[in-house]
Amino acid sequence: MGRERVLVVAPRVLPTVGPLARVAAWRGLEVVTHLTGGQGAAGSNHYYGGPKVGERLAGELGIGLLEPATDWLPNVPFEFAGRAVAAMSLSEAWTLDTRAFVKPPSDKGFPARVYRDGQDLREATEGLAGDTPVLVSEVVEFASEHRLFVLDGVVHAASRYATWGRLDPGLGDAVPGDVLALAADYLGEHGGELPGAVVLDVGVADGRAAIVEANMAWFSEYYMADLDKVLDVVLRSAGPLGEVSPRDRRFVRGSSVEEPRTA
Repeated sequence: MGRERVLVVAPRVLPTVGPLARVAAWRGLEVVTHLTGGQGAAGSNHYYGGPKVGERLAGELGIGLLEPATDWLPNVPFEFAGRAVAAMSLSEAWTLDTRAFVKPPSDKGFPARVYRDGQDLREATEGLAGDTPVLVSEVVEFASEHRLFVLDGVVHAASRYATWGRLDPGLGDAVPGDVLALAADYLGEHGGELPGAVVLDVGVADGRAAIVEANMAWFSEYYMADLDKVLDVVLRSAGPLGEVSPRDRRFVRGSSVEEPRTA
């Protein structure tokens, strides 16, 4: 008999992840906010929550957390991103003399938003080290933004999450065909640049679809996407390290990952 599967949910996100946790329980996973004796045998754990707790649990419980490379977005071809995105250090971004959209590559260490200039950014990132990596792009106003849960290079679940920069979740059928078409084209040509289980956000600006960003599925709001399909992606994105495919090993959070031992 296989080991019992456990989904560890960070306590702070549990109130907002209740529906997904219930789907996991229906599937037979034990959903917990912390592990006690007898729970979480090696090779049976999954995770949903923030990166700080995730990093600790990954080491303790042998979980492989998949995430896009920090330099992924700046390398997305212009035909898919629709804008230039530059990777730089926070100290470099502090010297900006114009409006720009600035975000962390993956973690949410400071608010991803439009900043008036470098001084505005400096005030918002007080306390962060100057060598913190950031992504900087021109300001783009998206008419709508859509979250796509991708599994093995195919959009598995989807939901609109914003219109004109304001939260506005919508069911999967609210996702325009050109958004899905752009995602399919990108994944078909460049899918190997992303983990096999990942979130891809795509927006529509000036009547044209464009990639917004990619995120860790284990740390992404699912809005109104099909929960059963979302769970497929979440479990793959943060599951037993020994089950991470060779193709995804380079996307495991942390640059040095030991190969799993065989019994």
